Amino acid sequence: MKFVADFHIHSKYSLATSKQMEVPTLAKWAKLKGINLLGTGDFTHHLWLQELKKYLQPLDNQGLFLYEGVHFILSGEISSIYSQNGKGHRVHNIVMAPSFKMAEEINKMLSFHGNIASDGRPILGMSCIKLAEELSRISPDIMLVPAHCWTPWYSVFGSNSGFNSLEEAYGKYTQNITALETGLSSDPAMNWRVSALDKYSLISNSDSHSPSKIGREANVFDCDLNYWEIKKVLENKDKEKFLYTVEFFPEEGKYHYDGHRNCNVRYHPRETRSNNGVCPVCRKRLTRGVLYRISELADREEGFIPKNAIGYKSLVPLDEIVAEAKGLKKTSKAVEKEYLDLIYTVGTELDILVNMDEEELTAKLPEKVAEGIKRVRGKQLKILPGYDGEYGTIKIFTKEKEEQEKEQLTLF
Repeated sequence: MKFVADFHIHSKYSLATSKQMEVPTLAKWAKLKGINLLGTGDFTHHLWLQELKKYLQPLDNQGLFLYEGVHFILSGEISSIYSQNGKGHRVHNIVMAPSFKMAEEINKMLSFHGNIASDGRPILGMSCIKLAEELSRISPDIMLVPAHCWTPWYSVFGSNSGFNSLEEAYGKYTQNITALETGLSSDPAMNWRVSALDKYSLISNSDSHSPSKIGREANVFDCDLNYWEIKKVLENKDKEKFLYTVEFFPEEGKYHYDGHRNCNVRYHPRETRSNNGVCPVCRKRLTRGVLYRISELADREEGFIPKNAIGYKSLVPLDEIVAEAKGLKKTSKAVEKEYLDLIYTVGTELDILVNMDEEELTAKLPEKVAEGIKRVRGKQLKILPGYDGEYGTIKIFTKEKEEQEKEQLTLF
């Protein structure tokens, strides 16, 4: 069975998240986006777990849950802030479990290491090694995934708080890692430069804090819709069953380039090195982004493709394409209306962006929206990369191209 999964989101009980991050709304948006399997996020929070039990129907022998035709998988993110060998570390990990009973066992264990009721993403003082060790004692069925593994502040390889290898972070429990999450600011091709990661499946998830962001990154499988089958596919990096990931253009992520947002300094790693990593405005250390950090650990040149690599497709969200086609902000009511009209009359967002051929796009979509999708597929874009917590910006219809189109029109 072919399906699309987004394993990592947050609930309304996490800081800086929408109050609409509730099960009925999540299911509604999953259908709009074309997501068949959605992570619950935040199962460590007692109130959210109560709501999940209220809404979700356990599916016997599948390790998954169902609500209004959408499958759910129990997932949560844990923030570990601790010291190891005299250095401070801040790492986020995704944990997934196949039953409410197992989730409760995990929560009981975590409660001995900090307050798991204060936030949907609890902040604990336990190391990655300790977390992996304790999870392994509960059950081998638990999935452990280092979250957005390259972001500067809260990740296993982060430039400000991470490690230089998975073994340094997880010790002998590195073998328990199910997969690696690349994060919005990196894509598989960037990760392929680090040979030590070759044996791991690279997954991509939305890390959504609001319903409309669900599925902005996702994973496409062709296997049984079953927790243990998915776990096996990821651990074995089965290319026949894990087909590809859906990606942001990494330049659009908040930490692709280096820089200082407050100083309006945005640097490619080459510029960072030429300035000795110092901001030319405030003279403080620049926030080094994902591209810089990968270049530090890379042992391959750009463009290298491992033999067992699983492919990916880079997309721009449909509402962004509609907004640019109409010359409006994506938060405008007109953009929202046209976006929903397209979904309800043409197909899910991922169907439109990925599966429709060009002939269908031309026949079923407004001309400029169809053209925008074609340009995204062809990577005919102008991108100003994100840096230091600031999202990058993508321009599909540049003024130069519009002028060329006008000139061509005058010829006929």
